Amino acid sequence: MTQSGNIRWALCALVLAVLGPAVAWAQQPPVPAGGNGIKVGEGRLHPFFDLEMRLDSAVGYFPDPSTEDPNDVKSSLSPELVLRLRPGLKLDVPSSKLALHASGRLEYVRYTGLLTKQSTYGSHLEGAADLSAHFNPEGQVGIVLADQFLRSDQTSNAALGAGVLSLFNEARVSVPVKPGGGALEIIPELAWALEFFKPIGIAVPVECTEEVCDPASVDRFDYTNVRVGATGRWRFLPKTAVVVETDLNIRDYLRNTTSPNAVLLRAMGGLAGLVSAKIALTAKLGWGYNFGSTGGSTLIGQLEGNYLFSPTMTFKGGYMRSLDPVAAYGLFRDDRGYLEARALFGGKLVLHGHVGVDFLGFYDAEQPRSDTLVTVDAGPEYQFKPWLVGAMGYLLTTRSSSVAGSGLNFTRHEGYLRLTLVY
Repeated sequence: MTQSGNIRWALCALVLAVLGPAVAWAQQPPVPAGGNGIKVGEGRLHPFFDLEMRLDSAVGYFPDPSTEDPNDVKSSLSPELVLRLRPGLKLDVPSSKLALHASGRLEYVRYTGLLTKQSTYGSHLEGAADLSAHFNPEGQVGIVLADQFLRSDQTSNAALGAGVLSLFNEARVSVPVKPGGGALEIIPELAWALEFFKPIGIAVPVECTEEVCDPASVDRFDYTNVRVGATGRWRFLPKTAVVVETDLNIRDYLRNTTSPNAVLLRAMGGLAGLVSAKIALTAKLGWGYNFGSTGGSTLIGQLEGNYLFSPTMTFKGGYMRSLDPVAAYGLFRDDRGYLEARALFGGKLVLHGHVGVDFLGFYDAEQPRSDTLVTVDAGPEYQFKPWLVGAMGYLLTTRSSSVAGSGLNFTRHEGYLRLTLVY
């Protein structure tokens, strides 16, 4: 294993060991608050265990069994039946002096080899951790220390293709200030993040002339990101507030590759509140500007509506334009439209649905790139007992890009069955 590989595994082990009982459950539904849990001060610690079977049509790139050359890798993503085992913990300790919130999991992802024999080599560990400590949460001045850790095959790096494993960590500190009666709230924040990448399984360049869709060399996009910013809210009506958000992102790529660094300033302002007893609206508008060598700027904003159809059924929809740093190109713009629905039946059955469409534009003066990403997520969840929850669902991801390569042009189907035990 290379030195950088040792560093990544050491970081992974260190974070999980330090956070241990305070690990967070990222990218998963909230753990139900069933069972008694273990009393910790004024709060409760809830151990849980997930058992999930997932049929995934695009887990990664593996050797082609139709040829005798072991180095001949299939040019398309391979399907597999995946077993996921997730032990974890959830902790909530409310307090007027120090409130602690944390939960998490350590996940073993086992590629069974039933659909793609060689995929078993890609079996790996994933995990998530999220810790928040809020000092003096009810006072006029507080301090929030937080850390988020995630090791997953679902990277948020929009430039990279499928078949990539990401190791991400971000530490944050913020100081909520609520002068007077709390109608005005100002929250300055400082955050430091880093992310490492590696391919899943055996991978080589796959019909692509661009470095972003070569899973064998994704580690060249490892980066650190420093973010400093502030959020302000002024509640001028009981249920309506003026919102101002601004931040400065400083992105630096660790391997000094062709990826241009970014110094991105973003600022937005607008209104958020209730239009009626059942309708909530958020409207923000602003601008993003890159002071880095590649330049780039655009209008950013968000328009979102929430509709409370009944006490047990909600709908949400909106449009958002964002500007973010990204590997290889420096910046990318995301025009995103989305619809979500959630309903509770009989106090035990939850149905959820989500549809999103992203139009991605990458800032490349020599060869502009544009992608279209469509995501669908739907399924039921049922609480059989306070300590037993079952869920099933279907996820669809379709991506098309102006850049060639199967890792950037694919359709991914995922169906899953999951049982959650929680004490």
